[in-house]
Amino acid sequence: MAYYGNLAIREERKPELPQQKGPAPSRQSPSQQPRRRQLPVGEKLLYLFTVALFVAVTGLVIYRSAGLYEMNREIQKTTNEYQQATSQTRELQREVDRLMDPAEIAKKAQKLGLQKLDQQPITLSADKDQAASQTKP
Repeated sequence: MAYYGNLAIREERKPELPQQKGPAPSRQSPSQQPRRRQLPVGEKLLYLFTVALFVAVTGLVIYRSAGLYEMNREIQKTTNEYQQATSQTRELQREVDRLMDPAEIAKKAQKLGLQKLDQQPITLSADKDQAASQTKP
């Protein structure tokens, strides 16, 4: 006996009567048992169509989800490549700025053995017959 609620006011159980053991039911032959009614063909086809439709819709949803997942992975990959390229570009721009510093250029020139020319610079003539001239310090 199922009882839901306050147990303090639960009703008393009624004693159960022992079950009487009677003769076992006789087995009927298969021809005497009632036959189950079969489903009509139209109803079977309706069930089959419903199951097929459910499977098709589920397959479509899974296919679309897989496509979205793949596209999301490609977007993440492209974003990571973009961020790496951006950071590499920043590093290279810092390197260019450092190497374009006039003090750095002068230091590199001295290291290579070049000397600063304080007098007249080297000039080239526009005439084809004349050679380039240089004033010596």
